[in-house]
Amino acid sequence: MSEQNASQKHSFQAEVAQLLHLVTHSLYSNPEIFLRELISNASDACDKLRFEGINHPEYYEDAPDLRVRVSLDKDNKTITISDNGIGLSEQEAIDNLGTIAKSGTKDFMSKLTGDQKSDAQLIGQFGVGFYSGFIVADKITVESRRAGSPSSEGVRWVSGGTGDFEVTQIDKAGRGTDIILHLRDDALDYLESYKVKQIINKYSDHISLPIEMQKEVWQEEETAEGEEPSKGGEMVKTDEWEAINSASALWTRSKSEVTDEQYVEFYKNLSHAFDEPLAWSHNRVEGTTEYTQLLYIPSKAPHDLFTRESKAGIKLYVKRVFIMDDADNLIPNYLRFVQGVVDSADLPLNVSRELLQESRDVKTIREGNARRVLTMIDGLAKSDDEKDQDKFKTFYAEFGSVIKEGLGEDYGNRERILKLLRFATSNNDEISTSLVDYKANMKEGQKAIYYVTADSLTTAKNSPQLELFKKKGIEVLLMADRVDEWAMNFVHEFDGTPMQSIAKGAVDLGDLQDAEEKKALDEATEKFKPVVEKLSDSLKAKTKEVRLTSRLVDSPACLVTGDGELSPQLIRMLKDAGQAVPESKPILEINPSHPLVQKLEGSAQFDDLANVIFDQALIAEGGLPDNPAEYVKRINSLLLK
Repeated sequence: MSEQNASQKHSFQAEVAQLLHLVTHSLYSNPEIFLRELISNASDACDKLRFEGINHPEYYEDAPDLRVRVSLDKDNKTITISDNGIGLSEQEAIDNLGTIAKSGTKDFMSKLTGDQKSDAQLIGQFGVGFYSGFIVADKITVESRRAGSPSSEGVRWVSGGTGDFEVTQIDKAGRGTDIILHLRDDALDYLESYKVKQIINKYSDHISLPIEMQKEVWQEEETAEGEEPSKGGEMVKTDEWEAINSASALWTRSKSEVTDEQYVEFYKNLSHAFDEPLAWSHNRVEGTTEYTQLLYIPSKAPHDLFTRESKAGIKLYVKRVFIMDDADNLIPNYLRFVQGVVDSADLPLNVSRELLQESRDVKTIREGNARRVLTMIDGLAKSDDEKDQDKFKTFYAEFGSVIKEGLGEDYGNRERILKLLRFATSNNDEISTSLVDYKANMKEGQKAIYYVTADSLTTAKNSPQLELFKKKGIEVLLMADRVDEWAMNFVHEFDGTPMQSIAKGAVDLGDLQDAEEKKALDEATEKFKPVVEKLSDSLKAKTKEVRLTSRLVDSPACLVTGDGELSPQLIRMLKDAGQAVPESKPILEINPSHPLVQKLEGSAQFDDLANVIFDQALIAEGGLPDNPAEYVKRINSLLLK
């Protein structure tokens, strides 16, 4: 190789500079992980060449056999990880090694806490394992040439892991990438071949192409004529390379041949995670569509789970040839947290994302993957094993919100999803009550599953709509996830029992409401008719209707939504998302036994009092008055008088 141009110095992206600072200050509690990350990147580069080589066989040049090589140089204190994969152009080296290309970098950096375990998990999610080389190296040199480009368009990238890096154009005969780690003095034990082999066998044995190191042999010392040969010799490397891994894709093996430890290490390599998965499932599916699935449920949600840029973590292979990362057609969107591999025997090798959207085979695979994942989750939920119960609690804390999206997206599995959901209730603050549990505890004569949605659990617990239900000892589900209001629009019953929002429509407790209560409401309705009419006129710009209710005990009023209309929570959520929302007004229900409502009759400040009652009902459900200053002014006026 020879240099053709002078070096060009570039500054790291600010987020990368901060990341490098964390890495070099022992962010990773397990330093040997650098080898796993760099070998994984090298394997990915070979996979990408396989994919691009389908349409461009000339990219293989004169080296059709893909491999990764690890070289140790004790004299120069370097480890070199080489691959003959797709390689990097000069611009790709600048872009990929100088920036965190994935979106949301500010959000990523804001979530770094200084806690090694949690921060390492975030770094893994961003796929920035290359920088892990600075755990053991005080300088990294990368020499690369992209497949299909002339030898004169090689590139050398050099950095000491501080604020900048240098890029130089070089001659490079072979395609692919060499990553040369210049080891720090406290990391020289990684120059011992036995240690490197142990690490590779531990973390990277499943890599589906050979990982090679030079053979080492004992070379006997030459002896003079008549002298006894020495019993030992010096270990020297030969020019031969040997594979030190099994070089067979883990998912292609029989389940009986794979240990739990191997499944876990494969997951960590696949997802760049540092924690263990909650569960996994490995199956060969045969029928009209044949494929192998190896699916994992992570124990930690990715930071971008609810962003538009979030992608599914399923890798697609066809007949063991890598096709693409993040194949989002292979898993429903509400299960986008699932990591894994699908290897199809039926899809064409030149399949594109557009073809995936139209393929019947892909639809079959997606439905099969969804069923398998839901079965895994259900297995944790139903298990009597305490560890599995803890795993389910972890799962629900991390992913409970996102699987609720499936209520609107996956009609075929809606009942299965409903059985997995857990809620806090008016009787229990812990998010642990299932719909099956709720039904088992329903009061005699109760004909519906009651729930209330709110912006927070505190708001839900203190909702005025709960007052009558608490008085009668009727348990109500408290739903405080942002997705709940939207998701429940798709759910009308569970196991034959209607589901009823207590904030929609008129309250109807059926047999649980006695005749005396109904008679009292009828009498109050007649008595307060003039007040209700005057309130309707005073609040006509804010309300659809004003009516008396029996659902309130301690509060003067509450807001309810008409059947089939958008709730205030859903309206706020849609507006926050920038969507146009049709005009909708709530119904104001008033409590005829409350002193504030009784004071309305004949009040000289009727309009002020009416508006304050409405605004307080709005605040109680987590909203804000349209004109907070006007609300404060009215409150002050009433206090003074």
